[in-house]
Amino acid sequence: MKRKLLPWIFVILWMTLIFFLSHQPAMESNQLSSGIIKRIYDIIKMIAPDIRLDLESLNHIIRKLAHFGVYMILGFLLANGLRYNKKSRINAILLALLICILYAISDEIHQIFIPGRSGQVSDVLIDSLGGLVGIVLLDLLRRRKRREVYQTKV
Repeated sequence: MKRKLLPWIFVILWMTLIFFLSHQPAMESNQLSSGIIKRIYDIIKMIAPDIRLDLESLNHIIRKLAHFGVYMILGFLLANGLRYNKKSRINAILLALLICILYAISDEIHQIFIPGRSGQVSDVLIDSLGGLVGIVLLDLLRRRKRREVYQTKV
């Protein structure tokens, strides 16, 4: 019983983190991402001092990559939880993707009510694509593991 519950605890914790980050007013969210962007900018300049970077463009790219990455992890966790609960491979993939898409939509609607934030269809698409990549990644890892187990038995 505990083993089937543990993957869902991770899903709930991750969804809570997404909600918390989305619930930050624009000023607070921008301060957090600006600090991260500045560190990334400094590292890039240290590695490649001659490279030309526009901080605003870098900020936009990093924020969109963050959307993608956060939902990639969510998709991975959801697919894992569904597979632990004995859902078929296809059902787990489709249901995990549906949950990712619905959560991305609800996340963007939620942001409409946060000062300075807005909901964007493009973010739903980025989030959904990230979720799909996480789901596919888990599927590929499970297939690889299954092949390795099969080969050791033969």
